[in-house]
Amino acid sequence: MATKKSKTSNKSSKAKTTKPKTATKTAAKTELEAPKTKTVEEKTTTEKKGIFKDFFSRKYEEKESILTIFKEPRFYGALLGEAIGTMFLTLLFFSLFLMGIANVATYGFAIIAILIAVYAFSGACLNPIIAVGLMSTRRISVIRGIMYIIAEVVGAWFAWLIFNGFHLAGGETAYDIPAMSAIAENGFWPIAMVELLGGVIIAFFFSRALKYRRSALTFGAVIAGGMALAVVTGYVASAAFLSANNNFIFNPASALMLQIFPTAGESFGEILGGICQALSAYAIIPMVGGVVGFYLSDFTSRLSGEE
Repeated sequence: MATKKSKTSNKSSKAKTTKPKTATKTAAKTELEAPKTKTVEEKTTTEKKGIFKDFFSRKYEEKESILTIFKEPRFYGALLGEAIGTMFLTLLFFSLFLMGIANVATYGFAIIAILIAVYAFSGACLNPIIAVGLMSTRRISVIRGIMYIIAEVVGAWFAWLIFNGFHLAGGETAYDIPAMSAIAENGFWPIAMVELLGGVIIAFFFSRALKYRRSALTFGAVIAGGMALAVVTGYVASAAFLSANNNFIFNPASALMLQIFPTAGESFGEILGGICQALSAYAIIPMVGGVVGFYLSDFTSRLSGEE
């Protein structure tokens, strides 16, 4: 009987000794897992340190490249949508503002209609200012942005053919666009600054509108509001500082249709210099404004903690 008791006592002592081992294992596990969980203070400090993490990262699909993009039928639909939308937008600009019908309300409603009609195809850039801003912030690939700009120029060219065709069909001569000799009359920098400011406004509002792309009406309304603001600002600045109140375009694709390049001069160097000035004022500087507007929107969004 004594031996049985000793055996049972040995078993109970073994069982007692095994319990602390499991306890130590769970304690070790909790010690290993404890550093993985962060406190609220640690999270806020890491968020503050990484507030601009991935700020310049790519935001489009990795598979999109020059080798794959032309194989997608949707890409050609996007190019066609850009061309059609820019054609409508240029026709609107020609009809309302170059003809002296400066009705901002009509302009805003027409912009909303155009954007809603074509934004499902390509995102409704309809302006090289926007295309360059999207490329610079890496929302679209470089090849897509370049092809969008080409499609927008083609669309603006078709708008010019249609607009001028109506004048010729009516027995009139080709429509004489208001002289783009405004650079010679007003100087390069006043016109360039007006174009730069308009580019920043349009790009900033377009970047903000991307947050509301699920609602077509809201998306179009935000962009139309930004474009209307840019037009009003352009009118006020042109009337105050320039010789005429329509020496702004805010769309490099449409600008190329408006005879911005001089065709006469005392020498080839003077003509070339005028071409470079016109191209800089009405195309390059507005696109720089587009880059500034997009980065200004992204910078403000990151600082405010917007996801």
